[in-house]
Amino acid sequence: MLRAAIREGTPLGLQAKSVVERGGLVPDTLISAMMEERLQAEDVNGGFILDGFPRTMAQAESLDRVLAGRGIAIDRVINLAVPEEEIAERLTGRRSCARCGANFHVRFKPPRRDGVCDSCGGPLSQRADDALDVIQARLRVYGEQTAPLLDHYRRQGVLADVDGRGAQDEVTERIVRILECSGE
Repeated sequence: MLRAAIREGTPLGLQAKSVVERGGLVPDTLISAMMEERLQAEDVNGGFILDGFPRTMAQAESLDRVLAGRGIAIDRVINLAVPEEEIAERLTGRRSCARCGANFHVRFKPPRRDGVCDSCGGPLSQRADDALDVIQARLRVYGEQTAPLLDHYRRQGVLADVDGRGAQDEVTERIVRILECSGE
């Protein structure tokens, strides 16, 4: 939602752009308001998955209030555990095509020709927030502001730690097993 707002140049997107590019977090009030509005949409009535939200205790508390007001409880929170070095390698290697949106990775899914999209021949680029210095800042912010959420959700009995290392299909299988067990 946030990247779409930035791409579309919405007022929130413009406010958030410089913060995101530096590796910071968008202010809690803005992101919580955006999430609250999104959770009012009819298509979430059958259930939903949140990815990357909440990222702070204030956001988690806002989410708890919004969900309680709708009579909804969180079923499961997945914590993908990955060493910081691997996170940095994964993020710094991402490349995308501005023309068609295809995604690549210099190590895990390289294009046939370096810097050129396999799908449309457009140039590939790295997002500004995937630069190593920005990633290091994001990891510091995570440690300070997001990691405390693990205890919050652990106390609620909904946290599941999942090993996020390995092939994408292996990690997906681990997550699916956790989610299937939470539905019982």
